[in-house]
Amino acid sequence: MCGIVGYVSSNTDAKEILLDSLKRLEYRGYDSAGVALIDGEGRLQVFKKAGSIDSLKETLPEIKAGTGISHTRWATHGVPSDLNAHPHVDCTGKLALVHNGIVENYRALREELEGKGHSFSSKTDSEVIAHLIEEMYSGDLLEAVKGALKRLKGSFAILVLHSDHPGEMVAARQESPLVLGKRFGKIFAASDPTALLAYTEEFIFMDDGQIAHLKGGNITLYDFDLKEVKPNWQRITWSVKDAEKGGFEHFMLKEIYEQPSTIHQCLQGWDEEDLSWLRPRSLTSVNIVACGTSYHAALVGKYVIQAFSGLPTQVETASEYRYSPPTDYSSLHIFISQSGETADTLAALREARKRGNETLAITNVMGSTITREAHHTIYLRAGPEIGVAATKTFTSQIIILYLLALWMGVRRGRILSEEAGRVLSELKKMPRVVERILSREEEVKAIAEGLKGAPSMFYIGRYVNYPSALEGALKMKEISYIHAEGYPAGELKHGPLALLDENLPVVAILTSDHTYEKMLSNVGEVVARNAPVVAITEEGDDEVLKYTEDVLYYPPVMPILSPVPIAIYTQLLAYWTAKFRGCPIDKPRNLAKSVTVE
Repeated sequence: MCGIVGYVSSNTDAKEILLDSLKRLEYRGYDSAGVALIDGEGRLQVFKKAGSIDSLKETLPEIKAGTGISHTRWATHGVPSDLNAHPHVDCTGKLALVHNGIVENYRALREELEGKGHSFSSKTDSEVIAHLIEEMYSGDLLEAVKGALKRLKGSFAILVLHSDHPGEMVAARQESPLVLGKRFGKIFAASDPTALLAYTEEFIFMDDGQIAHLKGGNITLYDFDLKEVKPNWQRITWSVKDAEKGGFEHFMLKEIYEQPSTIHQCLQGWDEEDLSWLRPRSLTSVNIVACGTSYHAALVGKYVIQAFSGLPTQVETASEYRYSPPTDYSSLHIFISQSGETADTLAALREARKRGNETLAITNVMGSTITREAHHTIYLRAGPEIGVAATKTFTSQIIILYLLALWMGVRRGRILSEEAGRVLSELKKMPRVVERILSREEEVKAIAEGLKGAPSMFYIGRYVNYPSALEGALKMKEISYIHAEGYPAGELKHGPLALLDENLPVVAILTSDHTYEKMLSNVGEVVARNAPVVAITEEGDDEVLKYTEDVLYYPPVMPILSPVPIAIYTQLLAYWTAKFRGCPIDKPRNLAKSVTVE
């Protein structure tokens, strides 16, 4: 959630580098921001403020510094305020720290430190770490951080500096992401590589239980006992332009329009050799674990894996997985996370490995934690996704699940290679299908303008498009703040019909398969209650016009592949509804791009 950036250099441009990098992390969501700098005279200067990075920038004086840390905070302990903003300092005013994560034993530590005379200025758990390091400090900053970490329980990514150690920084990670970069003698640290793409392409993705000493243009990596660890450098192929808006008003709209390209890249990047370890005939079932939008992609995966491979497939929310009983050891466990850092998904993955299950990660970020902890990984190749509401990564996740289902189906003898080839041929047409839908954006805008005043909405679908209804509703509530719920259409009569009236629009998703007649009947039920209907259906469907004039048509596709074009419509519908309502689309309130704390 929180954004962290650190910089160590012999130059004096720390303020500018930190603020620029921090701006690139705004998409993660935040309520306050701050920087700490060691100036040319060796003084620690800290500036922090509730509100935006731009507001912070206006308060900063001209200051030349080569070492600094910065932070955007999303409140967990303590309300948003100047005092609760990071960085936090110790009693001496010489040590500053930024932290992402949660210190679970902070109350006990705070009481202990207050008993020793430490004075706290905030209500956060993070400030405890600064005072704990101060308590341990006797001239060696690295040793003090090591000692403090031994006392902490919970998750953390921290950067620490001290005015007695100019040109030096200590970083540590436990269950919260932290990356290090280096170029031309400059050293960088951040919670997300997108913050640093303008400055370096080479990164170390720190593992849990690691400390890094940044000094003299060098990075030395240790475990928590200060035994040196060999760093694993990785090159990120994303460019800084990939993480910019490119002329679009919002990242979300840019990323919606990137989907013809990202779907193509996903298909082109598919390599069956990546699955050489998998023996589909020996599997008894598949478990897919995910959160949020990734969970909805997993639900689509459930239908297609069962359809193509015949394997019983279960989908679980990651936050509940650990509380469920162990499953068959012959079950393949798939974990889906766009960022590869989702805390609940990582916790579920670790539990699955303890239970002896084979684990496969589907993610978008090379070097992320999930890629290092799962047995196997498949990459989405979608490029950086900045908008909080997932768009292009959702369709890429679906494409990967189709490809995986087809591959397993052929090897289990459930479908012939020729049939799989026909489906694959249809999948390869998806970039053009999506382009055609994007060319109809004006039709979506016209419908969205009529939805902007709705207090609530329903989305309904059946079979493979029940997940499409869930995802469409999630997109609408995330960025327009309209309450929206997705339902299997057959459930309308089991409660939701009681809420229907002329003020509650219903988005109905129809597909030209065995569910069509039932869905049309459900649309009739909705209209009979005077609720306005927006239909998403295949070109050539004239029957639906008997019930509504608000129809969005997608080009003919295999019905089982229809979630891909339908997703484009539901994304555009949410975007334009939010736009007409004046909502902050890329940074919806209370939400963050990557949920890195439980």
